[in-house]
Amino acid sequence: MKEIYLDNAATTKTCEEAVAAMQKVLLEDYGNPSSLHGKGIRAEQYLKDARKTIARSLKCQEKEIIFTSGGTESNNLALFGAAYAKCRRGRHIISTRIEHASVYNPLIFLEKQGYEVTYLPVDRNGIVSLEALKEALRSDTILVSVMMVNNEIGAIEPVSEIAKLVHEYNPEILFHVDAIQAYGKIPFSPNACGIDLLSVSGHKLQGPKGSGFLYKRDKVRLLPEILGGGQEADMRSGTENVPAIAGLSEAVKRYFKNQDAFINSMYACKTELLRQVMTMPFAHPNAVYEEEAETLSVEERVRKTAPHILSVSFDNIRSEVLLHALEDYGICVSSGSACSSNHPAISGTLKAIGVPDKYLDSTIRFSFSPETTLEEIRTTCDALRELVPKLGRFTVR
Repeated sequence: MKEIYLDNAATTKTCEEAVAAMQKVLLEDYGNPSSLHGKGIRAEQYLKDARKTIARSLKCQEKEIIFTSGGTESNNLALFGAAYAKCRRGRHIISTRIEHASVYNPLIFLEKQGYEVTYLPVDRNGIVSLEALKEALRSDTILVSVMMVNNEIGAIEPVSEIAKLVHEYNPEILFHVDAIQAYGKIPFSPNACGIDLLSVSGHKLQGPKGSGFLYKRDKVRLLPEILGGGQEADMRSGTENVPAIAGLSEAVKRYFKNQDAFINSMYACKTELLRQVMTMPFAHPNAVYEEEAETLSVEERVRKTAPHILSVSFDNIRSEVLLHALEDYGICVSSGSACSSNHPAISGTLKAIGVPDKYLDSTIRFSFSPETTLEEIRTTCDALRELVPKLGRFTVR
């Protein structure tokens, strides 16, 4: 049975180029990049090359890249670092109701420490309300954090418009963007968008797990979370994970060299899946601009969202049941955010966009990579047509 992997928003298969780079570092160039001898200097060169590669992809300065262990650490460093650095000026933070747990949980922690957080609503497509943002801004606001692409439904937030509103109100307010599902899939640069802090994870674009970075605009002040030897310009102490960073660098090179082709390939798969799902009376896609169906084609509606994520709710079947049934067919999907799978709960994102209660536990996330094929999408749709009606008959509500 051929495996069909449609859970790429959770993690991706590490590309061969990244694996080769990591192996070389682990077996040959294994020096500590802080050491002054030849092996240390060679290890340090990997960091310099990776910083240059990533800076080029974002059109930013190399010194604005801080290597971390991944998206969660990058988000934590941005939120805690900004909140603690700005606490004398104010303790008000603005975010949304659809953030990833690595943003939402730090904000809850900060609330317990006396910070006040305003959570902005979103519409049925998952788009944040700019009017609500205008009303929420205050003299004591120090930080606004909004993800660029939602990890469950693929909504693309208007980050440039948000940045403009925030900085016109007060240039001292920092704007943080969780770009973990956006980097490589949505063309952007933080300078052009007005972003002060931006989080990225390597394993979402075929780099290794345990790799990532935080973009910190030059002159932005953060308090570090990890103290020690002063690596990463005193922002993230500890010996850098050179093998993972080397692998991340190769993944970034590959993704951005082929970015247009990769994006178009994923959009083609998403369009095909949505077209087929729309013919299934028991399936209900989420956040795909249904209200514009009379004026926009399916492809045009899909292009208003991220290329690699489609959320679909199903009649009369729990998502976990359907997930395991598809797995028996060799098809891997997700019932939501992988980072919340160890603590199952009803999705805050689905509730925020107004998904009816009966579908909150009946939703599957399909997510694609550049290697996903149209044939795999069609095979998956055939499996859905067979499984959902059959399993629904045995579902007790």
